Amino acid sequence: MNSTKRGLPKSIPDRKLQTSPLAGVVNRNGHVVRVHIHLFADTEDEWALEVVGQDGSCTVWDDTFRDDVAAYEAFESAIAEDGLGSFSNEKPAGH
Repeated sequence: MNSTKRGLPKSIPDRKLQTSPLAGVVNRNGHVVRVHIHLFADTEDEWALEVVGQDGSCTVWDDTFRDDVAAYEAFESAIAEDGLGSFSNEKPAGH
């Protein structure tokens, strides 16, 4: 295995995140996930979407979204297709 060590950047500027009001905990049929929808504040960046399952696993969308509603709709679409349990390997709470 070849690897190259690279120096860390001298400085990484602190950037504030703007979190969507649509972000938060979603609990359905005993499955619990935390939905993160955010962008860097004071930029023209698009919204990012990630979902953290109850087992700590994290799913991050490669695509970004023009607005937070589109990001949440992508989350809902994933639930409709694969179920909320697809974001975690654990059994639903209470089972």
